[in-house]
Amino acid sequence: MKRVSIAAGIIVNSAQDQVFITRRHDQAHQGGKWEFPGGKIEGSETPKRALLRELKEEVGIDATEVSPFISLDFDFPDKALSLDFFLVCRFDGEPAGCEGQEGVWAPIAELDNYTFPEANDAVLEKIHARF
Repeated sequence: MKRVSIAAGIIVNSAQDQVFITRRHDQAHQGGKWEFPGGKIEGSETPKRALLRELKEEVGIDATEVSPFISLDFDFPDKALSLDFFLVCRFDGEPAGCEGQEGVWAPIAELDNYTFPEANDAVLEKIHARF
């Protein structure tokens, strides 16, 4: 099974108590679950370059302060992923679902109330430990 490379952003508000998340379209892989915005790394893109492009396309922001947060591989029964997550602490614009997806500012203390794909478990643990 070919491994798909993904870059995703953990967009944190200025008070560092909320993150912006989006809900996957129902027909998508892991549809209906919440995720950190991002997408596939294309061609010769670096993970960071892919993240900047995807955040502009998906949620309409220009990330200005981005740092690596966690990288991991995860295998679903039907898909293998290589995931690079970045912390996005500063950005221009106000994030919103630009591709028809629902988006919300979720309190970090309440992230366990949202259903994420299993691939995000280690990411969520690290967010709770850091914030």
